[in-house]
Amino acid sequence: MKTSMHAGILPALMAACALVAAAGVQAQDREREPAPVGLQAVLTHGLRSNLMKVGEPLPRWSLQARMAHHRVPGVAIAVLKDGQVMQAMGFGVRRAGTQEAVDADTLFSVGSISKIATAATSLRLVADGRLDLDRDVNDDLRGWRVAPLPGVANAPVTLRMLMSHTAGLTVHGFKDFLPGEPLPSLPEILDGTSPAKNAPIRLQHAPGLKVDYSGGGTMVQQRVIEDVTGQPLETVARAQVFDPLGMHRSTFLSPLPAERGNIARAHDRDGAPTALPRGWEAFPEQAASGLWTSANELGAFVGALIRSYRGADGLLPQPLARQMMTEVAPSPHGLGPRLEGAGATRIFHHGGANDSYHAWIEGYLETGDGFAILTNGANGYALHREIRNALSDAIGLGVNPLVRTVDLDLHAPIYADYVGIYRLDAAAPMDHRGNLADSFDTDTVQVAIADGAMRIRLPDEDEPRTLQPLSPTRFAAATLQYEFHRDAHGKVRALSVEQGDSRAYYRRGAE
Repeated sequence: MKTSMHAGILPALMAACALVAAAGVQAQDREREPAPVGLQAVLTHGLRSNLMKVGEPLPRWSLQARMAHHRVPGVAIAVLKDGQVMQAMGFGVRRAGTQEAVDADTLFSVGSISKIATAATSLRLVADGRLDLDRDVNDDLRGWRVAPLPGVANAPVTLRMLMSHTAGLTVHGFKDFLPGEPLPSLPEILDGTSPAKNAPIRLQHAPGLKVDYSGGGTMVQQRVIEDVTGQPLETVARAQVFDPLGMHRSTFLSPLPAERGNIARAHDRDGAPTALPRGWEAFPEQAASGLWTSANELGAFVGALIRSYRGADGLLPQPLARQMMTEVAPSPHGLGPRLEGAGATRIFHHGGANDSYHAWIEGYLETGDGFAILTNGANGYALHREIRNALSDAIGLGVNPLVRTVDLDLHAPIYADYVGIYRLDAAAPMDHRGNLADSFDTDTVQVAIADGAMRIRLPDEDEPRTLQPLSPTRFAAATLQYEFHRDAHGKVRALSVEQGDSRAYYRRGAE
């Protein structure tokens, strides 16, 4: 199976610049056949969506066609084999309306992938004995402390909790700053004071009991790094991560200095340049979302983490790398990355999303395969998912498979009792609910059937989600799947919501 990656992707990428302009064709190959050898298998004929109908032929979209469809002017990609970057290249332009080509050294904002670089920096300090994964971070902080949660005594927050999003801290993410806007200092970010745009970073749950994705927690981690070393994050990350890996263009500086050159400009949803006159936003929340890097260097970083895990000349000692790549219950995150799968399909990954930039990294821990995707458009999220589909299909190990939907006549009487209110069963273990405690954080959901479609509404959402049928009892919407449970008496009694290994259980209540 692995040979499809090495025989397909790698030779293909060597010829990428010459071939990517070729238009996508509507290939009629059987879905399970190996993709054709060459770039046609990966970037000219390989992009697809996540959901398609049974019997519907694969679209075999080209990268060029999907860049135009999503109005994303520039993309850069790195592909790895055996934990090493085998090829990195750019496509399109740094700024729409110009001939400034993206290449493998073009700098992109990579959003929350910054958290993984921050985690690696922290773990290097752990390896040196300067930080401890399980010590109360208040013992390391100087001049600012994590305030206790009212009514909860003796509940320390640790570095392990901060990196796995189990610390119980507030502030999911941060807003971008446009040119000319004043930028907050780290103390102002932590306390949510002007010109910071976020709320104060404070405990909202007892530490260690629940996963709640928190960029705020990563900013506490930055404060720990800076207080312990007496140096800014940029300096520490350069010494601990960037320079050892040859990531000389990568930086946490905010705003990114124009002197760096070869910078991918920001673009809005119409593909037009934005964040003018400079051409890119600033991200003062450096540890959480401020990293600028290139396909070459981000790929090298992914490879270093893979090699560390495998005990082969990596950035981290293997025991620490193994902890980094092990879930911290109830979170699907390890010490930074998110983990999935088992055996040859054991992977780590993380996305990054600022207003005008979207990125993705993924590494196969056992095989050494991997990739990094960077985009410079507000619609880059949809595009990088399609690129990920093409690359994972070419690797051939069944990660991120295509899901086929079926046709159901939802007017049939048997589906009528799916309709109603479902209430969260709080007795279900948090270890099972996992990431859904954050990404699907609601106590009730309402299911309805209208116009021949199944829809589910969450209390805080303006529009219901349309569910695509996968079977008479299972439905999908985006990355979630929903399973209705019909008991031996023929009654629908519950609804499970699933995302990866996380599962939340909702009991059907009175209508």
